[in-house]
Amino acid sequence: MHKSGFVNIVGNPNVGKSTLMNLLVGEKLSIITSKAQTTRHRIMGIVNTDDMQIVYSDTPGVLHPNYKLQENMLSFSESALDDADVLVYVTDVIEKVDKNDFFLKKVEKVTAPVLLIINKVDLSNQKALGKMVTEWEKVFPQAEIIPVSATHRFNTDYLKKRIEELIPESSPYFEKDAMTDRPARFFVTEIIREKILLYYQKEIPYSVEVAVELFDESDALIHIKALIIVERDSQKGIIIGDQGKALKKVGSMARKDIEKFFEKKVFLEIFVKVEKDWRNRDNLLKRFGYKID
Repeated sequence: MHKSGFVNIVGNPNVGKSTLMNLLVGEKLSIITSKAQTTRHRIMGIVNTDDMQIVYSDTPGVLHPNYKLQENMLSFSESALDDADVLVYVTDVIEKVDKNDFFLKKVEKVTAPVLLIINKVDLSNQKALGKMVTEWEKVFPQAEIIPVSATHRFNTDYLKKRIEELIPESSPYFEKDAMTDRPARFFVTEIIREKILLYYQKEIPYSVEVAVELFDESDALIHIKALIIVERDSQKGIIIGDQGKALKKVGSMARKDIEKFFEKKVFLEIFVKVEKDWRNRDNLLKRFGYKID
């Protein structure tokens, strides 16, 4: 008997979806920062054993969209409701139960098993957690509620066990040696974007996209040319910094992580380009891997 299934992780921004995803997959596939809107795509991580294949899927945090990029991000989260064999809805001990209730109403209609994860329980106490469990039971009476701390790995082994139990019988959906559905270039863009999120303040990271222009791999080295896209000339100046110091710092941080990810030496060149209002331009969004209807 072989089991295979899609385990889709959804929820509001900053509740720990990406941390949980990386923990469940055992690899760092999703970038993690304390800023909202860190995850922009639906990212799959595949876990294989001899008799099982679990396809985990991380999704952007749910939000009310203000421009086309955010509409795309919401569509990734909504699509995860449709093809889930197991739906993992992540909340935490901080957010209110009715946040983004328009999305909760869609989750209520999901026919697949729903595991409701209350994350960050290390920031709460038994009494407050008990109250929260009672509130969530009213919202999702069909869901199994599992309190965890992804950061401290509390109760995550039990979560893995429940997921494995709920996966249906099926042949594998991907090759057994596959780790993700994403190409190598995608992880280069995500690593660079993570460093931008960590290094720059305020609105700059949200106005930025990264594209890989060249990915040339040899036995000893990967030569990468990457382009940081911004919306305004003033943002380009901030990204580059005084005498190029900021861009050099980001490039150095990114190169180290890219080398670690691919386990190979990397020669990384980064350039900055202005594309006005790229977050609302269909042709550019399509180029960056977002779906355009």
